[in-house]
Amino acid sequence: MQLLIFQSHAEGNYYATKDNLKKMYDNEQILLQYTDKMGNILNPNGSVDSIAGICNKEKKVFGLMPHPERAVDDIIYAQDGIYMLKGFLN
Repeated sequence: MQLLIFQSHAEGNYYATKDNLKKMYDNEQILLQYTDKMGNILNPNGSVDSIAGICNKEKKVFGLMPHPERAVDDIIYAQDGIYMLKGFLN
């Protein structure tokens, strides 16, 4: 299976200062990183530490940088996004 990455604007990426990044790791706020199917870190958009998803300290607000909804059907040449979306249901 080949992972297709659809970027909505090709300019955005996640950025945080070293201090903020350390705080986020300490608070376990970094929830997702870009990886290949083997779990090796990828960095398709230059995001700091390949960050793809973060949350607030209370874990009530979640920010997701990829767009899995754009890869859910063969008609748009990919179904990889459905696995991520289904994973949120568990």
